[in-house]
Amino acid sequence: MKTADALESRSALGRNLTFGLLDALGRAIVTGAYDDKPFPIEAELAKQHAVSRSVTREAVKMLGAKGLLTARPRAGTIITPPSAWNWFDTDVLRWLLERKFSLTLLRQFTELRLTIEPGAAALAAQYGRPAGLALIQQGYARMEAAERGVDNPLTSDIAFHVAILEASGNPFYAQFRDVVTTALQTSIQFTNRYRGRSASLPSHKAVLDAIFERDAERAAEAMRLLIDDVMGLIKEATERQRED
Repeated sequence: MKTADALESRSALGRNLTFGLLDALGRAIVTGAYDDKPFPIEAELAKQHAVSRSVTREAVKMLGAKGLLTARPRAGTIITPPSAWNWFDTDVLRWLLERKFSLTLLRQFTELRLTIEPGAAALAAQYGRPAGLALIQQGYARMEAAERGVDNPLTSDIAFHVAILEASGNPFYAQFRDVVTTALQTSIQFTNRYRGRSASLPSHKAVLDAIFERDAERAAEAMRLLIDDVMGLIKEATERQRED
């Protein structure tokens, strides 16, 4: 007989039980709910969430594909260390954002951006097609609108940066859009809170102008300076944290 707690848990999973269970368990793992206890066996998970063994088995299999779980002889299913997780997986990235805010994670995100976005800006300047350049222009126009209070500062900033990845014409850079989006969600909220204002329009305009003028070197440097500004704030906040 299913308990009230189990039925409530099942209801929270939504219409697709497998993906609902995947989301619930993945979030629990990444946010540390199992840090001080072993991961439940399949039968226990099925009972806790009032789902079938097949649903549970499939969700656990998917978590294994994301690098969060592994099965070992005589040890059962165990949670892997964070170094084994697929950090480029969109679900894992989303769950990471739900953990307690971490300056270390933000720094790591920003370091990754420094290796990706200047190169994408250079390629957009060199090879950007009219449609891709138009999306960059639209992203910047949205940022201007956000300054006037008629658009969202977070989504408009993200739209600008993602458009540059897409305009690079390189599918490998374009594949980083989810990672960069996640990094920016954390970064923009941090800088707005820490600095008390939204993104610098002149810094973004410098990137835009260099791309439209087909100056790859200047586009890369303008993007690097933009992200370096964020890195400087992170270092400053880290130093203050150490002093407290």
